[in-house]
Amino acid sequence: MKESLINQAYEIAKERYANLGVDVEEAIETLSRVPLSIHCWQTDDVSGFENPEGQLTGGIQATGNYPGKARNIDEVRKDLEKAISYIPGNHRISLHAIYGDFGGKFVDRDEIEPKHFESWMQWAKENNLKLDFNSTSFSHPKSGELSLSNPDDSIRNFWIEHTKRSRAIADAMGAYQKDPSIMNLWIHDGMKDETVNRLKYRQLLNDSLDEIYKTPYKNMKDCLESKLFGIGAESYTVGSHDFYMGYGVKNNKIVTLDIGHFHTAENVADKISSLLLFTSEIMLHVTRSVRWDSDHVVTINDSTLDLMKEIIRADAL
Repeated sequence: MKESLINQAYEIAKERYANLGVDVEEAIETLSRVPLSIHCWQTDDVSGFENPEGQLTGGIQATGNYPGKARNIDEVRKDLEKAISYIPGNHRISLHAIYGDFGGKFVDRDEIEPKHFESWMQWAKENNLKLDFNSTSFSHPKSGELSLSNPDDSIRNFWIEHTKRSRAIADAMGAYQKDPSIMNLWIHDGMKDETVNRLKYRQLLNDSLDEIYKTPYKNMKDCLESKLFGIGAESYTVGSHDFYMGYGVKNNKIVTLDIGHFHTAENVADKISSLLLFTSEIMLHVTRSVRWDSDHVVTINDSTLDLMKEIIRADAL
């Protein structure tokens, strides 16, 4: 399409919005100051660099057959640079723990350190980006059905240590970039069939989180993300929305709302005003709900529009 036609259409739209009392230029200027945290895992279908040929677990709806997917850290970065070149504004990159620069060596999850992400920090600075972080509970021999809610102390302690180290990495990122790194925690813990003791596993998760959050950090913020269900966890999810909302409000942690992690008939936009009355911040994963999971290729559909309208009307941008 010719640039002249685009500009002409823009001027017409701007005039029509002005008739409704909307200053389009001011809206664009406001939006330009809002960074998006772009997830890295779309580049390779959540393979990461710990064990790129390993099996994806955790009930995640990704098939692993993305054509032309990135095969190493350089290709991931080049794909991200290309994507960012099409997205106006100054943004952030959200990394999972399995995307460390491990130098071709195996580093287990309870051994990761800030040094494994130093090259990411340098790359981000060179590209005028900031980094956020995620612990990774899935796709590991000790993942199974349960991680932070596992009754086996050795396994649960392994994941507690992993999450503690993830928080330390996020804090190092925040200190380096002089802006808090957002550390999101989502775990796959759940069961395929009904369990006779729902409270037991949630108590274990509660205790694990209490242990993880004992250390305060100045350069990172903690978020907790729920999910309705997944493959292998159809009947019971330990970290439900109710659990994390309660824990987050009680312990001053940010609650994460992933659009695709709720029932397709549930209006996530409706949750914004309620949460804002009890929390100062909300983490949003603006995804597209496809049956029971998140498709990270977002479209301007009704749920996305409803969410954005609610944010503006609540003056929460």
